[in-house]
Amino acid sequence: MRLIIKDNYDDCAEWTAKYIAKKIKDANPTEDKPYVLGLPTGSTPLGVYKKLIELNKAGDISFKNVITFNMDEYVGLKDDDVQSYHYFMYTNFFNHIDIRKENIHILNGCAEDLEEECRKYEEEIVKAGGIDLFLGGAGNDGHIAFNEPGSSLTSRTRQKTLTDDTLKANSRFFDNDITKVPKTSLTVGIGTIMDARKVIIMMSGAAKSRALQQVIEGSVSSMWPVTALQLHRKAIIVADEDCTGDLKVSTAKYFKSIESKVKDF
Repeated sequence: MRLIIKDNYDDCAEWTAKYIAKKIKDANPTEDKPYVLGLPTGSTPLGVYKKLIELNKAGDISFKNVITFNMDEYVGLKDDDVQSYHYFMYTNFFNHIDIRKENIHILNGCAEDLEEECRKYEEEIVKAGGIDLFLGGAGNDGHIAFNEPGSSLTSRTRQKTLTDDTLKANSRFFDNDITKVPKTSLTVGIGTIMDARKVIIMMSGAAKSRALQQVIEGSVSSMWPVTALQLHRKAIIVADEDCTGDLKVSTAKYFKSIESKVKDF
């Protein structure tokens, strides 16, 4: 596992966006052999999306032959609801790049049969050839997507009940009214994420320092879902200095020393 430590959030976002862009260009995707991205919502990826949009508009990268699968969606919110993750992704990313609409996959939280929706989502990922790179963030408690602490490390796409901490954290998007936050969501599983050929998790800010310490120095535990990345063959954590507060000084120096010798991504 690689740990990339940058000065601040903006530097983390820029490094991550350039890494993703390089991997897409290196793959030279075609319509018959597309590049498959797993994508998150929330505040963490916004800087990455902004930079990728800039690269796309500058002609440095194209998304015409890129297929995307989003991590999650609230149950009960329609696609045009301003708090739905459909709305978030189109507003903050898809409407600004040259991706084909048929290549965009987001879970339907209003499906009549939610279990069937999740099963078909897993099938679509396999049909696409698997996910080449999954971008994500981690919560203060180490959750990935809506895989809360205690989630099975081999879990697949499914419906999940959200914890009180997640409801409180997300209430800021619902007029700070926790009663307006959907109580359940559809989410890819930890096993789904781990199947990706590469995984990048961005973490920034002091509030996530404990989660970073667990994934870097702790042991694998379902109570800290992000620690599953220790078992991934090609996992990268991108964190800012504020997020490294709980790491041993020697640990941070070790990873910085390694990355100082890497000339490219």
